[in-house]
Amino acid sequence: MSNSEELTPIEKQPSGFIRIYRGLTTINFLSRTKIYFALSTVIILAGLGSIGLRGLNLGIDFKGGTAWEVIATSTTTDEVTKAVEAAGASQPTVFILGGSTVHVEADLNALTGTELTKVENAVADALAKIANKSANQVSVSTVGPTWGGAVTNRALIALLVFFIAVVIYISGRFEPKMAISAFVAMVHDLLITMGIYSIFGFQVTPDTVIALLTILGYSLYDTVVVFDRVRDNTKGILNNGSMSYSDMINLSMNQTLARSINTSLVAILPVLSVLFVGAELLGATTLREYGLALFVGLMAGAYSSLFIASPLLALLKEREPRMIDLRNRLAAKGARTVMSAQSAAVLAGGGGASHDSASSKATITAKARKQKRR
Repeated sequence: MSNSEELTPIEKQPSGFIRIYRGLTTINFLSRTKIYFALSTVIILAGLGSIGLRGLNLGIDFKGGTAWEVIATSTTTDEVTKAVEAAGASQPTVFILGGSTVHVEADLNALTGTELTKVENAVADALAKIANKSANQVSVSTVGPTWGGAVTNRALIALLVFFIAVVIYISGRFEPKMAISAFVAMVHDLLITMGIYSIFGFQVTPDTVIALLTILGYSLYDTVVVFDRVRDNTKGILNNGSMSYSDMINLSMNQTLARSINTSLVAILPVLSVLFVGAELLGATTLREYGLALFVGLMAGAYSSLFIASPLLALLKEREPRMIDLRNRLAAKGARTVMSAQSAAVLAGGGGASHDSASSKATITAKARKQKRR
């Protein structure tokens, strides 16, 4: 199928978002499949390279460590960082929550016994001095590396169980090739999110894991919406032999485009409010970790449901003997069917003059195009 043979609407139609929301688009999404895959590959490889070189900035809940917290006003993260580093805490992570609560985390797992107690007390004294309080007003909590490892294992188990459940569900409701495509899209979203976290050094906390599971569920929902339309079109349109599987995928993506845009906007806008209002204006840093993972993951999920899962499904299905035979028959006729959602609804409903009218308006043959050029 040549890109130069993309069809133009016969009748004059509204432009812009009006066409999208009326289901009038006939965008050839699959014509740029290689570009989508190349773009995702570059981003994923960059993220994996960063993870391999720098690793992930794991919070103390995963790797263990010590946390201090005190109420302090009129201080900055730079001032606190210098003070706790001078007290013996190497590479500390400093947050100022709500503009007044100073939260410090540091990995002291290499220290034992007297050395650990000495550094913990020294950091507490430094924070007390900054806050103009006594040392016993600084709360200190310690997470051992064993407990942190247990949390990591549970997070990985939860992710694995989620993936297995998804593959079983989609294989049963749809078909295995759709399950493979959905699985690849979710792994794509996971790798992009974790890669961005590594590249920019964002801290990974239990909130991040919860957000990851949330965005994977969102990505799956958006993918299933497209696949559900693909299944309906397979029964109502593809079986009449008037279009190839790839063209039918394009049709399904156009039919669900408005819904995908609406779903993405409805999900992303509240997350942006959490990031800017909750984290930046109100200083709720815990919301920042959760909101940041949601934002990155939702963007990746909205992208993958259209530009990864669906094109991959088309590639897998086009290898089937039935689809190869259909594509060859259509190529021999020199015809390619491109239709809007409205025309597809008529064809799916079947029958009569309406069927013939919609079909004639939706189908343009290569021979007809050659005659027009003459």
